[in-house]
Amino acid sequence: MRFEKGHKLSTRRHIIDVASKCVRRDGISASGIAGIMGEAGLTKGAFSPHFESKDVLVREALTKALGDQQHCLEEDQLKGLDLEGAIRGYLNSAHLKAPADGCPSAALLPEIARQLLSIRQDYEKALQRYVATFAALLPGADTAENRRRARAIFGLMVGTLQFARAVPDTAEAQQIMDGGIEAALHLARAPSP
Repeated sequence: MRFEKGHKLSTRRHIIDVASKCVRRDGISASGIAGIMGEAGLTKGAFSPHFESKDVLVREALTKALGDQQHCLEEDQLKGLDLEGAIRGYLNSAHLKAPADGCPSAALLPEIARQLLSIRQDYEKALQRYVATFAALLPGADTAENRRRARAIFGLMVGTLQFARAVPDTAEAQQIMDGGIEAALHLARAPSP
C-alpha cells in the first residue's frame, strides 16, 4: 500500500503528540508503547519504523510539551500578558484539572530526574528558555537577578500545582492554588536584594 508523501512524518508527529499527552497524564513509567500507540490509533508494530526506543519517544514527547509551553508563554507575552497574568494563567483550575495538556514540569519532575542524561539536558535547556521568557515579565532590565527570581517563582508555581493536584478535596486544592498565587506575586514584587 502506497501512502501520500509526508505520511510517515505526519504519523510520527501524531505519535509524539499522543505520547506527550499520555506521559503528562499517566507518567513516563506508566505510559507503555502499546498504550500510546493504541491511543494514536496504531498498532504496537507501527512503533519501530518511527522510533528506536521508548527513550527516544519520551525525549521527543517532552521536547514537544516544553516547546508548546514556551510557545504559549511567548504568544501570551505578545498579546500583552503581564507577570500577574502569567502566574494566574498557570495556577488556575483548568490547568489543575488537565495535566495531560499542561506543564510537563508539574506533571513529571520526579520522573524527569530519573531519565537519561540526554533527556535531562534537553529539559534543562528548555527550562532555561522558559525562565528567560518568564524573567522578561519581571520589572527592570534582563539581569541574572531577574532570571534567579523567575526560576524561584516558576519553582513555586510548579510545586503549588503538584501540591494542589495531590489533594482530593477541591476546596482545599483551590486554597493551595490561591496561596501559591499570593506567594508568587509577593516574590515577584519583592525588591531585589
